[in-house]
Amino acid sequence: MSQTTTYAGSAGAAKSFNKSEIETSTIRAISWRLIPFLVLAYFFSYLDRVNLGFAALTMNAELKFTPLIFSWGAGIFFFGYFIFEVPSNLALEKFGASRWIARIMVTWGIISALMALVSGVTSFYVLRFLLGVAEAGFFPGIILYLTYWYPAEYRARFLAAFAIAVPVSTVIGAPISGLLLGLDGAMGLKGWQWLFIIEGIPSVLLGIVTWFYLTDKPEKADWLSAEQKAWLKVKLDSEIAAKQAVKHFSLGEALSSPKVIALSLIYFGFVGALYGMQFWLPQIVKAFGLTNAQTGFVTAIPYLFGTIAMILWARHSDATRERVKHVGAPLLLTAVALAVSSYLTDPTMTMVVLTVAAIGVFCCFGVFWTLPTAWLSGTAAAGAIALINSIGNLAGFGGPYLIGWVKEATGQTSTGLLVLAVLPLIAGILVFVGGHDSKHEFAEHGR
Repeated sequence: MSQTTTYAGSAGAAKSFNKSEIETSTIRAISWRLIPFLVLAYFFSYLDRVNLGFAALTMNAELKFTPLIFSWGAGIFFFGYFIFEVPSNLALEKFGASRWIARIMVTWGIISALMALVSGVTSFYVLRFLLGVAEAGFFPGIILYLTYWYPAEYRARFLAAFAIAVPVSTVIGAPISGLLLGLDGAMGLKGWQWLFIIEGIPSVLLGIVTWFYLTDKPEKADWLSAEQKAWLKVKLDSEIAAKQAVKHFSLGEALSSPKVIALSLIYFGFVGALYGMQFWLPQIVKAFGLTNAQTGFVTAIPYLFGTIAMILWARHSDATRERVKHVGAPLLLTAVALAVSSYLTDPTMTMVVLTVAAIGVFCCFGVFWTLPTAWLSGTAAAGAIALINSIGNLAGFGGPYLIGWVKEATGQTSTGLLVLAVLPLIAGILVFVGGHDSKHEFAEHGR
């Protein structure tokens, strides 16, 4: 038996549509319009953030950067990111996604390319800090933006589809970055300088396109029919009403909520593992005795498997409408894999175990953001998502710095991985302790 729902048409007349047909066509139209473009934007965002890991293969020696100097430079990005994250996300809510995301992309692309001008410790730290300031608000802004378009039962899979840019940026970007280092000496520039320039320019160009391409809200989408807009409005309005029937959070209440603080700590553990691997894996792989180009291809392997696992895991979470195990279990898996990898010396086994760690990290990624968006909306959601992301991303400093500090003290990167494993371990435990009310998240669906 088909299910029907009544919507107000553009002329105000009540019309009846087959729910499955209108739902399918609406979600398909949104997904084809937004997801590929947002994935491309996030691809360059993340690539410009972490290509430092490959630049370090030659830059560190040429500029005489110690492991601690590199760790500070990698991590100071996240201080600028932290300071401006919440204001940036609130600005997106006020000015609209198209303008604000475009501003973010153009400025971060310019600063990323300017990393080619690094000549010492001071310029290294200043430009990395400014890159964090420029990029603040992009990721949480897109998470918020997607809640304007997708009902709850679709969010995990499409958040994962958006977040696929993270592992893909390494699957594609790692080999490219390794090859770009081979441009050493071209036009008088070092290979690592070419890497920053060539990978920064696309962000500027894509930012200009963003201004004209992104649609701020569904009601402004001339690429949706009146019937599709009506279905989506009823669907999303009913979800917001269900959330607010339980508790309508002000911005201040959301930012001080114990649940938001707990989610921030969980995300801190996740991000620490993610960036600890992201910034140091190229150097771990390089130590196997590989060339820069070979290092790029081998580094991509864990992220390829992580990409596939992330999509399948998010779909499973949506299908089962279960979140806690789908976030907590991958974090514990990552912790175990990182700890085990610290005891291995064989390159093949090390890569196998680090691949398992990457699978755990990315399986968590796509599902995690369904937790805060399940019970927050509007400005409260904008602020809370930004706060969670900003606190969590401080681990982008902590994770890489932890490995750098341990490496400088012991001479072993592997020992740093053992210490790093503590972060996802604590995060996984917090997920299971904190729990999640899936019935509240899917309250509008009545099951």
